[in-house]
Amino acid sequence: MQEFGDFAKIDIDKLLEGADKQIALLGEFQKNVTSLVGRAQDEDGFVTVEYAQEGVRELELHPKAMRLSSGELAELIKATLKDATDDFQKQLHETAGGLFGEEDNPMKFATDPEAMTERLNAAQRMHDRAFEDVMGELDGIRRRLGL
Repeated sequence: MQEFGDFAKIDIDKLLEGADKQIALLGEFQKNVTSLVGRAQDEDGFVTVEYAQEGVRELELHPKAMRLSSGELAELIKATLKDATDDFQKQLHETAGGLFGEEDNPMKFATDPEAMTERLNAAQRMHDRAFEDVMGELDGIRRRLGL
């Protein structure tokens, strides 16, 4: 009888249960993201920004902001928008961490590309090993069958 190595030890029910749990968490995460809103206001109260999943939701300019030069106002808008998007990203990271746990938080890869690259490289190595194992088994079968 052919041995299946580690594949014979896989608990399919546990694997499917884990996949179902991840899908449910992703659904909950997606639902929670729609309620997140990053907010920021400059220190003088001239510019207020709300940023959400769809982008800039609100941009309010106080009438006194019109006294600024166009360049100053543009810089103030950009800085406040950055603060609002940073607030949104912080909420997104906290929401994902609360659902998935900090160790498995998918948002940490957005701020740590080296960790994401290492994880992708590890997955590639695992894929390569599995491919080599399968090809070795197929070659063995081919030889036994005299093909």
